[in-house]
Amino acid sequence: MLDIKFIREHTDLVRKGAQDKRFSVDIDLLLSLDQELRPIRAHQEKLQAERNSISKDMPNAEPSARDSLKRRVGEIKGELEELTKQVKDREDKIHQLLLLIPQPARSDVPVGKDDSENLELRKVGTPREFDFKALDHIELSQKLNLVDFERGTKIAGARSYVLTGDGALLEQAVLRYTYDFLVARNFKPMSVPVLVTEKCMEGTGYFPLGRDQAYQVEKDQLALVGTAEVPLCSYFADEVLDFKNLPQRVMALSGAFRREAGSYGKDTKGLYRVHQFQKIEQVIIAPADLELDNELHRELLQNAEDILVALELPYRVVYVCTGDLGQGQVRKHDIETWMPGRNNYGETHSCSSFYDFQARRLNIRYKDAEGQRMVAYTLNNTAIASPRILIPLIENHQTKDGKIKIPKALRPYLGGREYLG
Repeated sequence: MLDIKFIREHTDLVRKGAQDKRFSVDIDLLLSLDQELRPIRAHQEKLQAERNSISKDMPNAEPSARDSLKRRVGEIKGELEELTKQVKDREDKIHQLLLLIPQPARSDVPVGKDDSENLELRKVGTPREFDFKALDHIELSQKLNLVDFERGTKIAGARSYVLTGDGALLEQAVLRYTYDFLVARNFKPMSVPVLVTEKCMEGTGYFPLGRDQAYQVEKDQLALVGTAEVPLCSYFADEVLDFKNLPQRVMALSGAFRREAGSYGKDTKGLYRVHQFQKIEQVIIAPADLELDNELHRELLQNAEDILVALELPYRVVYVCTGDLGQGQVRKHDIETWMPGRNNYGETHSCSSFYDFQARRLNIRYKDAEGQRMVAYTLNNTAIASPRILIPLIENHQTKDGKIKIPKALRPYLGGREYLG
């Protein structure tokens, strides 16, 4: 959420930011309501001060004046009740509008309409050229009994699957390797709820605009998260942190759930776009320091790249354009891993900086070195998400005789095996 004062002082920037991100918001209505609210609040405060003054003077007032003072207190009470209604009405409307306004992207983010205009920064590794007829992950997983799509659909409907045997073991190996990797890099492991309050979803920016993507338990006003970013950030909500303890590096392995609304007809087969998956998320809560934010963003991105290098997978890093950015992101780097079955790179990681957007909504603050209360910054990045990562793993490492060569980093988690199949 943007500070209303920032919007007042940088209206053109906010308006352009919304346009570049392709968000339709009524900034003029917001500013109009804000302009109406300020004199009402001022009058409310003036009346409250007058009432307090009368209450203070009443005991010492002449008896003849007390009736007049009491009448005035009654008048003030009625006026304040009406003003309170007016303030609440406008504050509620302003709050709802503020929830819809996107944060402007950084000035160096390329302006573009969608992911087709993201800027490629670098490629790492070379896509493999096969000297035999390579299979895609669907054919490989069925041949080696790694995934059962048919029974997954029977259990949970479209875009569902069951990892079986070596498929389940391979997923666990990837998750456990990544978990150990982040712990070794001083990320604090957390085990968090995946069923959270709507306040948590709103605080992290997934509600109200992303409501159609979430599975909701309306009766209890709860929702299933699409990433552990939601509970990890919400863990610090409504707290004032000590500057000495920042940055906070936390991570969690959790189930993740996404309705994939609007993706009808896209990637309906295989493991690329599914409703339920496992994800290890890395989150940082940091001081409001732009230079430090740059360093931490690079750290999160490097962690993901190092994991892909360990998995011996070719990938590329792209700088996401404005039209492909989320509401709160000031910038984002996507990592796309080479998937032979698609003959293309597919997104596997998203590294995002939010500045104070999420922390302001969640009320995460800290005391700086001078003792002043400041709104924190938040950053996050995927460490690994499965089963999507299994696509490049099994496709890139398939052998001519139909097996899958296990990357050296994963072998200790698979009993020292070199091959699946």
